[in-house]
Amino acid sequence: MTTSSEVPKLLDELLRAGAPSGYEGPAAAVWRKAASAFAELSYDGIGSTFARVGEAEPLVAIVGHIDEIGLIITHIDEKGFLWFEPIGGWDPQILVGQRVEVTGREGFVPGVAGRKPIHLLEPDQRKKVVELKSMHIDIGAADREEAEKMVRVGDPVVIRTEPMKVAGSRLVSKSMDNRLGAYVALESLRRCAEGEGPGGSMAAVAAVQEEIGLFGARTAAFQLRPDVAIAVDVTHATDAPGVDEKELGSSPLGSGPVIGRGSTLSPRVFDLLVETADQEGIEYSVSASGRGTSTDADVLQISRSGIPTGLVSIPLRYMHSPVEMCDLRDVEAVVNLLAAVGSRLTGELDLSR
Repeated sequence: MTTSSEVPKLLDELLRAGAPSGYEGPAAAVWRKAASAFAELSYDGIGSTFARVGEAEPLVAIVGHIDEIGLIITHIDEKGFLWFEPIGGWDPQILVGQRVEVTGREGFVPGVAGRKPIHLLEPDQRKKVVELKSMHIDIGAADREEAEKMVRVGDPVVIRTEPMKVAGSRLVSKSMDNRLGAYVALESLRRCAEGEGPGGSMAAVAAVQEEIGLFGARTAAFQLRPDVAIAVDVTHATDAPGVDEKELGSSPLGSGPVIGRGSTLSPRVFDLLVETADQEGIEYSVSASGRGTSTDADVLQISRSGIPTGLVSIPLRYMHSPVEMCDLRDVEAVVNLLAAVGSRLTGELDLSR
């Protein structure tokens, strides 16, 4: 077990992997290697991975999506510049001037996201918000022929950066949305398996394609057929400037798991999460949602004939940027909570609504 100030090796490796929606292979390979050491592995047709311990009922699935936002190359012009579309939701202002990495023909190709320098912008252009269509990627190629030796249309792109520890137990990185969830799912399964073991059986899921439509969780739930599902994702930390607690509730960094409660979430699973947190002495906050949660929980709960579903989130600053920030104490607390849930869940629990 790591301390709250250390970066777990698996999490570090997951954060460094470049793996946007639909191109999750590099991150999935890291996750699968770690899971194969103690769990039974299986997969679905679009690349989601299942790590399971036990065969008894009930089966609880802990689901974290493993994809990140990225870009995809749509055109290579005669001067060798690359043009692109987004994979997932981007704030274009964040992308200007970033170092990027293209997964090219024979490996990773470094480049930069560029636009016309401010010196050359007309006065009215300086006042406008930059659009993705006005940006390009420069890999240093002299022309199209040289560029096409390295990259192709359809190649994925991610921000090129590395995890960075900052003050205390806080960590900054790209792709915390949602490598944190994928890490937590697997680590909570490992902790449960090495402790008391699951009350029934337990599966960790590294779901794909969440950022473009919650697709991986749909197929995963259909194949795995869990009796209970708990989605693990990130949520907005409410102690950052400009964030209104009256709209989002109070979930600052360091406040522990954020347990979801709302229209699409099972009240019995919510109670199970809260009771377990209280019994384990884990501090938490509650987040309310009147409609959907915009997480994998939304599709898990309507899979097949309906799956009782809960949601646990990790507070995060600067979501969908290369400098997402979390507190490792929150990550550890969510792992402990879900490992305890896995060991406590038995067939005697009534999850009906």
